[in-house]
Amino acid sequence: MEDPVQLKEEGNKYFQSNDYGQAIECYSKALKLINEKKIQAVIYRNRSACYLKQENYIQAAADASKAIDVDASDIKALFRRCQALEKLGKLDQAYKDVQRCATLEPKNRTFLETLHRLGSDIQEKLHVQFSTDSRVQKMFEILLDENSDKEKREKAANNMIVLGREDAGAERIFQNNGVNLLMQLIETKNPELILSAVRTLSGMCTGHRARATAIVHLVGINKICSIMAVDHEEIALATCNLLQNIVDSLTGEDKKVHGKEEALVLDTKKDLKVITTHLLDMLVSKKISGHGRDQALNLLNKNIPRYDLKNKDNSKTLFVVDAGLKKILKVLGQVPELPNCLPLTPNTRLNASVLINKLYDDLRCDPERDTFRLICEDYITGSFDPKDMEKNLHAIQTVSGILQGPFDLGNRLLGMQGVMEMMVALTGSENEVDQLVAVEALIHASTKLSRASFIITNGVSLLKDIYKKTKNEKIKIRALVGLCKLGSAGGTDYALRQFAEGSTDKLAKQCRKWLCNTGLDIQTRKWAVEGLAYLTLDADVKDEFVEDEQSLKAMFELSKTSDKTILYSVATTLVNCTNSYDVKEVIPEMVQLAKFSKQHVPEQHPKDKKDFVVKRVKRLLQADVISALSCMVKADNSILTDQTKEQLARVFLALCEDPKDRGIIVAQGGGKAMVPLALEGTDVGKTKASHGLAKIAAVANPDIAFPGERVYEVVRPLVSLLNTERDGIQNFEALLALTNLAGKSDKLRQKIIKEKALPEIENYMFENHEQIRQAATECMCNLAVNKEVKERFMADGNDRLKLIVLLCGEDDEVKLQRAAAGTLAILTAAEKKICHKMPEVTNQWLEILQRLCLNEDLQVQHRGVVITNNLINADKELAKKLVESEMLEILTVIGKQADVPKKQHIINVAREALVKCLDYGFIKTVS
Repeated sequence: MEDPVQLKEEGNKYFQSNDYGQAIECYSKALKLINEKKIQAVIYRNRSACYLKQENYIQAAADASKAIDVDASDIKALFRRCQALEKLGKLDQAYKDVQRCATLEPKNRTFLETLHRLGSDIQEKLHVQFSTDSRVQKMFEILLDENSDKEKREKAANNMIVLGREDAGAERIFQNNGVNLLMQLIETKNPELILSAVRTLSGMCTGHRARATAIVHLVGINKICSIMAVDHEEIALATCNLLQNIVDSLTGEDKKVHGKEEALVLDTKKDLKVITTHLLDMLVSKKISGHGRDQALNLLNKNIPRYDLKNKDNSKTLFVVDAGLKKILKVLGQVPELPNCLPLTPNTRLNASVLINKLYDDLRCDPERDTFRLICEDYITGSFDPKDMEKNLHAIQTVSGILQGPFDLGNRLLGMQGVMEMMVALTGSENEVDQLVAVEALIHASTKLSRASFIITNGVSLLKDIYKKTKNEKIKIRALVGLCKLGSAGGTDYALRQFAEGSTDKLAKQCRKWLCNTGLDIQTRKWAVEGLAYLTLDADVKDEFVEDEQSLKAMFELSKTSDKTILYSVATTLVNCTNSYDVKEVIPEMVQLAKFSKQHVPEQHPKDKKDFVVKRVKRLLQADVISALSCMVKADNSILTDQTKEQLARVFLALCEDPKDRGIIVAQGGGKAMVPLALEGTDVGKTKASHGLAKIAAVANPDIAFPGERVYEVVRPLVSLLNTERDGIQNFEALLALTNLAGKSDKLRQKIIKEKALPEIENYMFENHEQIRQAATECMCNLAVNKEVKERFMADGNDRLKLIVLLCGEDDEVKLQRAAAGTLAILTAAEKKICHKMPEVTNQWLEILQRLCLNEDLQVQHRGVVITNNLINADKELAKKLVESEMLEILTVIGKQADVPKKQHIINVAREALVKCLDYGFIKTVS
């Protein structure tokens, strides 16, 4: 049987050697074997000290309490419990313990200092608590008093929003009947007060599941949705943010620390289902404003389809398809020109199309897609009625909306009996609204070349007829866009032009004329851009368009308006003008083969050659394209679809091509505008935007290009370019950009390491391509000052240090040699272990070092002499090895040179090394 006293002594030894785990084990065993209270108290006190060291404050306080129970005057146990309680935030209890210690030992300085510090902390905490309570009450008094000064009310409202964002402040508002008082503010019907109240509630719900659940039940989803339903864009958006914060807190998507009461919260699925149901009901209610409907669609867009398709659960989508697809289709089928139309904004129908698309993409199997299609078919065929033209109109408008969403589903619906016939019948109608809807549907139907060729034979004459006969500008411009779309069905292929020579130029001139006509409404002018999005596939058209500054500026101004349905058309037009679309590589042998077999060979327009593209890019930059793009990137996520983001990313990358233009792009805020495009969207879009960021970050000052915290967001996109799936130029420019960032601060170096960039950078240091190898080594040179990087070089069982030493010997690659020698100079200056390890990694180390010190490139020579000096200062034996070699002679020759400004830094380091050898007694001065 083990001896408890011996176990206690063993525990003490482990404690002294900082092995707290083993010490706790010994003390715990001893406690089981001993019954004597006094010895038990000592062991509990000792174990409490171990738990303190391990930062297990709950257990430390519990053990100290057990020792105090035996001896209330146990001063060590009292102080340990005081320390643990302070860490647990129980300042008043900690204060009592240290007060007892100070009574027992009134002259103990540690006790007196702790007593004073805790006294101050308690006072501060009470002051904050009482001042927050009184601040909350005072703010509500000012806000609810109609006679209070306007400026005072605004200040109180802003203060309350700020307070609601802090956890302590939010809790104080909540505890002081704040939710009811905020609801009173909402009932005032004053937009400013409503906004303040909603934003305060939003802050209170953020990252706190218990509070979010309580607010949902105190206010009610119905009430929150009724606030979002008002015809006020800012209030609708603020309430949308409130609901999003509630959803995030209920689902845990906010990734923040939840309230301490989290364990008390019941299952939130029921609340989430109620929110979804309310949002779907909002879609078809006439009482809901257009802004409210937009935000309901936005919330559904953001929260229903899965973020990650690896997650197998798409039950939320299936619920919405089952309970709400017909409601979304009703929104799609709305015709703004009809008197019984639901309140809409210009963006509402596009929002609904995006939602339909996302829901359809989120389905996991054919039976689910069949159910979706059947609901759509039933809804559309249910609307067909030979006696009621208005119903037919809604049916075609619904098809038109679906064609802007899931295209294959739209195509299937076009193939349904009666749909195309109804479109053609409406096109020939005398009623202008019928024509308007039919022409739009034709435009959306002719997206694929095969479909377009079908409509060219059947619909071009109709569109031309409408274009010539109608006096309604809205219909005229849509008919023109239909013709533009059909005319561009051959894409960029010069040989596949659908219309006669010069026709596309005429159409483009007409579009530009409408675009610049400020007398027309935005919706009509938007269609002019839509036309240009197709026509600018023709190089003559794009060349003329970029030379027309008035048209460019008119398009940029339109992109900044509240109608965001234009974004994709603007982005596509700019992609065409910068030739940033994908072009298939033409292999000469395949061309010959195609000609031989009489197959069609795509032809490039003469004006699509590089010098023309460069010229167009310069014109766009002069016309302030960057501010337009920056504004477009800020659009709401549901309108700014992944496809639109990809188009914008392509344009940005094309604009960044010339290093001389990058300063203008940075100055106009293009750098920070690219960051969100690199983080979200399609894989192609994210890669293009990341490459654009790499081009900017490689040459610009990061503090100016990516101000504030945004610079840390740039790291992940850059690291994403460091893999074998990316091409060499992307790898190279990403490495240059990371080198620039790594030279700025250790916080940035930490971020690069955290994003797991080190293994990738090390891989590129083995790359055959000279420039990539050099860029990777330069990046490592800037990272080498980081503690974690140094530890990687010191670790045993790897060739990292050997690689750096060997790269220093690459005499025919001066830039690579500079980078490698710089890395080695930093490492040897920081760690003696690396100095000792260097001779062990390769037999060539001394020869390489000598070659560095004799190098003609002054930068390389300086780094070589610094490494030598570091080795001499690190260890006497190492210094002896160097002195016994030709290195002494090299250092002597350098050190004896007359002072020369160009080489002075090298001469000084060589002299410093010789002085150290003198101190060691290896060499003597000669008088």
